[in-house]
Amino acid sequence: MTVALFGGAFDPPHNGHVELLAAAKAGFDVARATVVVAGAPGHKDVATPAADRFAFAKLAFPGDDVILDDHARTIDLLRDHPEWGDPLFLIGADQFADFLSWKEPAEVLRRARLGVATRPGFGFESLAPVLGALGKADRITFFEIEPLPIASRELRTLLEAGEDVSAHIPASVATEIDRRGLYGRHQGYTR
Repeated sequence: MTVALFGGAFDPPHNGHVELLAAAKAGFDVARATVVVAGAPGHKDVATPAADRFAFAKLAFPGDDVILDDHARTIDLLRDHPEWGDPLFLIGADQFADFLSWKEPAEVLRRARLGVATRPGFGFESLAPVLGALGKADRITFFEIEPLPIASRELRTLLEAGEDVSAHIPASVATEIDRRGLYGRHQGYTR
């Protein structure tokens, strides 16, 4: 039985995130899934407060463990949680394409296996060089998800422009965004 970890900024969480975790649960022998919200991710700037993103993740992933992580880098998180054993760390193909730039990628692979979800625009030919450089193909599994070509940064832009994003994010998250008045939304906003 596997512990699956799914980390991200979740600014905001969207249906692609939900689909990735659901596909991993269906395709792997997952005993427990933990969604790891990066409080201050080392690889990107986030404007939305960690407490808001944590609340959104709890709504987007009901029934799963959701934790707020104060580590800037994945390897530091894994070092602090040896009780997870040999977890399956879930990422999208876009993140895997940049995996060699992560802090201590070889050590991440020693402490966790990677489950890499397909993503539009990141075919195997673009990922093969990363896989070859790592030399640990047995620690990496690729799995397919329904292609949902949207990213959180695009959703933020749409939200700030007042566009309807209901097809891209869980309804509970959309309601909470409106309630908190984030991304240019105001209380009482109706679609």
